[in-house]
Amino acid sequence: MNEQKDKIIYAVDQIAEEMSQLALTIHARPELSFNEHDSAAALIAPLREAGFSITHSLAGLDTAFRATFDSGKPGPRIAFLAEYDALPELGHACGHNLIGTASVTAALALAQNPGSFSGIIEVIGTPAEEEGGGKIIMADSGVFADVDAVMMFHPREKNMMTRGALACVDAVFKFYGKAAHAASAPHLGISALDAVIQTFVGINALRQFFTDDVRVHGIITNGGSATNIVPAFAEAKFLLRAATVGGLQVVRQKVFAAAEAAATMSGARLTIEEGLTYAERNNNLALAALFQGNIEQLGLTVEAAPERGGVGSSDIGNVSQITAAIHPYLRIGDAIPHTPEFADAAGSLTGTQTMLNAAKALAMTAADLQNPSHLQAVRDEFNAWKAHHYSTGEK
Repeated sequence: MNEQKDKIIYAVDQIAEEMSQLALTIHARPELSFNEHDSAAALIAPLREAGFSITHSLAGLDTAFRATFDSGKPGPRIAFLAEYDALPELGHACGHNLIGTASVTAALALAQNPGSFSGIIEVIGTPAEEEGGGKIIMADSGVFADVDAVMMFHPREKNMMTRGALACVDAVFKFYGKAAHAASAPHLGISALDAVIQTFVGINALRQFFTDDVRVHGIITNGGSATNIVPAFAEAKFLLRAATVGGLQVVRQKVFAAAEAAATMSGARLTIEEGLTYAERNNNLALAALFQGNIEQLGLTVEAAPERGGVGSSDIGNVSQITAAIHPYLRIGDAIPHTPEFADAAGSLTGTQTMLNAAKALAMTAADLQNPSHLQAVRDEFNAWKAHHYSTGEK
């Protein structure tokens, strides 16, 4: 490798023990979306100590932050994205403790060699990826508007560079009926639970008419309080996914119509609470190729992503509509995310070793962008994609 990248690898190795402990500390005390106060503070601490300027509460989010290191020389603004929220009951079963720490480690490695890069290096702390879409709120507030490229890594069971992600939106259906004694006067009641059940039936009937990319899954979050009372209130939450935001709107219309029909059939009243829309991911292939080259220089083997299926959703999709972005996956074991086994892997020695390799590759890729031809290729690809997908002036 060249001297600059050798220095990056050495810098990561020098702080490997400290950063591994940071990832394990966050893993040991998981915090849910929008409440990641300890995790955010833990990630900020080494950045502040290294001389990064810290901005708290970005876009009105208490646990969002921006840590900036300015080389004082003209150059690109490169951001490493940090995630650090956990899942209910499962803890860090998506490995966000490794994601956030890898981004911090990459930024520290570059800051320790300020003569080796020009421009600005940032770590942007993005809360609530799992539930709430923190990056969507931040994107809508202009947090990523001046960034030339954003990068992060995600732990997985394979090394994959350009895996896609589905657009998605969640919706809560609340049905209001009328209570009655279920045995002596059921005819006087209106069952909100029946409306929920018919919503599931209606959505299941729609599945044969959805395209192959569509996923709709739901749970009953309130089904009544007693078996001998006609439920006056019932609630279900659904998550709708499709390959694109445009396709998602078609799914949304059909699913909402099924819920409205269920309300009409049962006589219940329906209200719908809709979440933020997660956009599909736009992988920047030029940037991903640079990252892959660095991963392979570190001795890792890259596998092809599945051509169909096997993808979830992430709010980095919304960021990738604004600037060049990558979201590669690196192996930490055989388990798949959102399982107890994956939570264990995220707190393992293999997990922290993968995190350190990710940090090296992220920092090395930022170093690659010091080459004007590499940066221009990344920006040209993004601008061409944007021109193809959006009309002039369209958000």
